[in-house]
Amino acid sequence: MRRARWLATWRNSVGKPVLYHVISRVVDRRFAFGPTEKERFRTLMRMQEKFTGCRVLSYCVMCNHFHLLLEIPALDNGTLTDADLLKRLSAIYNEAFVAGVAQELADALTANYPTDTELTSAVGAIHQRFTYRMHDLGEFMKGLLQRFTQWFNKTHSRTGRLWEDRFKSVIVEDGVAARTISAYIDLNPMRAEMVKDPADYRWCSYGEAIGGGTKGNGKTARAGLVRAFYCNLGSDNDVSVWKNVERQYRRLMGMTLRGRNGNLVTMNTAEMLGNVDNETILKDLKMAAILRGRIRYFTDGAVIGSKSFVDDAFANARGRFGSKRKTGARPMKGSASGVKGLLWSLRNLRLGIS
Repeated sequence: MRRARWLATWRNSVGKPVLYHVISRVVDRRFAFGPTEKERFRTLMRMQEKFTGCRVLSYCVMCNHFHLLLEIPALDNGTLTDADLLKRLSAIYNEAFVAGVAQELADALTANYPTDTELTSAVGAIHQRFTYRMHDLGEFMKGLLQRFTQWFNKTHSRTGRLWEDRFKSVIVEDGVAARTISAYIDLNPMRAEMVKDPADYRWCSYGEAIGGGTKGNGKTARAGLVRAFYCNLGSDNDVSVWKNVERQYRRLMGMTLRGRNGNLVTMNTAEMLGNVDNETILKDLKMAAILRGRIRYFTDGAVIGSKSFVDDAFANARGRFGSKRKTGARPMKGSASGVKGLLWSLRNLRLGIS
């Protein structure tokens, strides 16, 4: 029997959002995605964002897999207006369909219901046909993966499943864990030696933030990274703080800074280590070096964050563990041992740590 996915216990609250690091791979891990496929995936991802109300804080689409740092907002507690519903529907449905739903809502409002309660119930039933797919990790991924698979199979004249297995997800604490995993995601094309700077890779959040222009998806990508970095998840961030975030983000990734003309500020290693105030990279380079390698905890650790965050997750889901398990947080080992004391994992990975 397949084990239930690990989900945050507060996911049904009305106040606190949840962050997940989500990963999925192509069946047989074959390299199936070229520029056209990656572009289509990103388009569908943005459409799904607008419909569900979930937010992609960072992402990377590779040739045979993808990563998302996804924010699932707190429940709206029935505050979605008719206008908001129609706007969200327009992200994934055509005009005729949206117009049909709008007419249903209009008819309900003009119908002669005996009581306001019955009117509210009728309108609520129309909303419920769609809102159950909003603010939900499983529904976000189901919609995205199914729509992409349908497009991919039609485009390539194939049938059958596209994804290797059901997607993986790891609960991520906001703050240090969120921005660390965000950087880890954006460094994927560098680990694969596809580019020397993630700014040069079009299908990751940082590359889109840099190359996407001042409006549209470039602005969306920047807002996502600002949100991941400053973790004030309850409200939109002012993208004017992007310059400060980019400087710190590049330091976290171990990248040199960009100059005013957009070119990179180049310094050799000795200069960078000797000039501790230049804000070019982290002073000791340890975190950047760790993030350049594969960290299995970030994909299989179940819950990643501070010791207290992971311990709380363990306590709230005690029934998932045997009686011999007494504590929750586990220090990371192997190539991730450099973050010991900073980030913790719920799972203790013993084999294949890399």
